[in-house]
Amino acid sequence: MSSVEITKDTYLYWYESMLLMRKFEEKTGQLYGQQKIRGFCHLYIGQEAVVAGTMSVLKPEDSMITAYRDHAHAIAKGVSPNAVMAEMYGKATGTSRGKGGSMHIFSKEHKFFGGHGIVGGQIPLGAGIAFAEMYNGTDSVCVCYMGDGAVRQGSLNETFNMAMIWNLPVIFVCENNGYAMGTSVARTTNMEDIYKIGLGFDMPCAPVDGMDPVAMHNAMDEAVQRARNGEGPTFLEARTYRFKGHSMSDPAKYRTKEELERYKSKDPIGVVKLAIVENSYADDAWFEEIDKKVKAIVDESVKFAEDSPWPDPSEAYTDVYIQENYPFIKS
Repeated sequence: MSSVEITKDTYLYWYESMLLMRKFEEKTGQLYGQQKIRGFCHLYIGQEAVVAGTMSVLKPEDSMITAYRDHAHAIAKGVSPNAVMAEMYGKATGTSRGKGGSMHIFSKEHKFFGGHGIVGGQIPLGAGIAFAEMYNGTDSVCVCYMGDGAVRQGSLNETFNMAMIWNLPVIFVCENNGYAMGTSVARTTNMEDIYKIGLGFDMPCAPVDGMDPVAMHNAMDEAVQRARNGEGPTFLEARTYRFKGHSMSDPAKYRTKEELERYKSKDPIGVVKLAIVENSYADDAWFEEIDKKVKAIVDESVKFAEDSPWPDPSEAYTDVYIQENYPFIKS
């Protein structure tokens, strides 16, 4: 099966897609400060190239599942920014009808299966989704994201073992941003090359520059083609960096300003913009148009969330399993 070529349109897609992720997350942070959004909230600022480089390879029918830093993944997969913002507001028009919040964005329609608050909880689910695709005879794949902290969970080892035994069409991607909350990778393991975990299962594995959508695209392209051809799973370690703290309550004092600035100099949005300019793929008017378009989308998402109704109190009793032999639970 032929690979997915990188073209002028790919670069233009990357820029617009990453800019939307960035501006949406910046607005999310602002709204959180205004207490419009509450609860746990984890921003994706700085890591946009990982998802952008994935989406330029995937087909709409492919599945995606991730952890709680999930807003950008959902939007990139095609979920409406309106519905994502409304979910964070806790409104009835949200992706989970206001019940999931920031960490539990979900869309069956777009084959985006969360948003999971339990560290590593999505890893076996990603393999299960891939098993379903194989069982149903499709050529669709599942991309399962996790953080560098989640790879320490025992469920990863069990899942990797089953994925290899069953030859599942799943691509596991560790978004290694250097810190599990505030603990650096170096303090949690004597093997800092996380991708090498795959070697213990004879799973194809590799490190990837997660700040570069070109590198992510090429690595994902190879992994996806392998999965579609029935050659089983791949484990990629996307080496990236978050420009903000772990969550909105994290001042990130565990890292130096010099470290942060070093990574900001490799901001994927700036890198892609430079490539577009150097290759004469677009002019200043195009960039201005995209900036206005993205701003309008983000502004509309906020207005939609603000204008949307709160869930009816009766919603507290829906989507909850009860048993008739528990008389103290009233439906």
